[in-house]
Parts: sequence; structure tokens; C-alpha cells
Amino acid sequence: MIDLPIYSHDGKKVDSLKIDPVTLGGEVRFALLKQAYVAVHLNQRQGSARTKSRGSVHGSTRKIYKQKGTGGARAGAVRSPIRKGGGVAFAKTRTREDLRSSLPRKMRRLANRNALLAKLVDGEVKCFDHLNLASGKTTVFADLLTVVGIDRTCLIALDPKNDVARQSAANLPYSSTIRVDQLNVFELLNHRYLVIDRATLVAFLDESCFANSEEVKS
Repeated sequence: MIDLPIYSHDGKKVDSLKIDPVTLGGEVRFALLKQAYVAVHLNQRQGSARTKSRGSVHGSTRKIYKQKGTGGARAGAVRSPIRKGGGVAFAKTRTREDLRSSLPRKMRRLANRNALLAKLVDGEVKCFDHLNLASGKTTVFADLLTVVGIDRTCLIALDPKNDVARQSAANLPYSSTIRVDQLNVFELLNHRYLVIDRATLVAFLDESCFANSEEVKS
């Protein structure tokens, strides 16, 4: 069992939460995490880079000059990649659909949960007893990060209804906010720490936060 400390807003440990690693994949599966990370990264590519090959460039296919007798090197059409205004030797023609990658739903869900396990094993999950803030000022959330020793990038997972905390964390440098029902392997691995409160974490573990999401529908 993993014993996760629960902190109050002044940085003191007030409780702990026991998490069974079996519910998160049992062990950190590095191959799965990489496969899922690459798949998400590929799907974020715009796929709009385009260059013209020699077949796409407008121009004649007539030989520029005769093969022999000029004293110069042999040359073909003006659309050749070695000539100015010609095509590109290895043109970029792939579209976004060509770059897309997909994972089976069970693999995708397991990768998301296993990424959380990796954070728990490394001690990079900072869990508060609650994140019900009285003010949406940026300094309020910045103080919370300071008292738990966060000095690197962090991902803040929030309940979708917690607008005050989202507003407070929106302008924090080196930090990103995400809805807990959208928590994924790509965002988890792109940040050093995960900041979350107890109720939101429990909702993710028992999948109650996905009640209206297609992610858990079979």
C-alpha cells in the first residue's frame, strides 16, 4: 500500500490516504507509458507542413539543354530538386490523418492510471485536505504551492465545479490546471508534480468523476 500524506493549507500533515498500487496497474509500466505518451503527442500534431515534390512544381519536363557537347554537367528538367525553383527531394505530404495514432480504450485508461502510480512512487503527488479557497487571487494558490515545497512545474487537477481554485491557479508560472476527468498520461508526465485534493483524488481512483464520460463506457 502507498501511504499518501494529506496536507492542510499551512503545509502541515493532517492525515494520510492509503492507495492500493494494484488499482493503478500494480507496477510502473514504462513501455506502456511511452507508447501512450507518443500516441497523444502524435495526435496533437497539426499536420499542416507542406512542400512540393518535383512532380508538384509547375514547369516543363523538357530537357534544359542537350546531353553532350556543352561542357557542363548533364541536366534534365527544370523541376529537378538540384535546380533553383525546383521541387523538394523529400517533400512533406503527410496530413494530420496520416500522423494520427490510437490506443485501445483499456490501454489508454491503464496508462492514465499508471502515470499516477509513477508520480506516487516518486513522491511527486501533493494532496491537500481540500482546495475550497476563499479568494481567486493568484497569490492564494501560490502560497499553497510554496508551503508543500513545490519548486518545479506542476499540474493542478481540479473538480470541474471548483471555479475559484481554477481562477486562482490560472496565472501561476510553470503550472497548468486540468479537470480531473481529463487527467491523462501526457499531462502527468509533462509536469514534475501533481497537486490535487483528497476528494478529487478519490473520485479519480474510484472513477466516479467519469460518471458522464465516455472514457469508462464499455
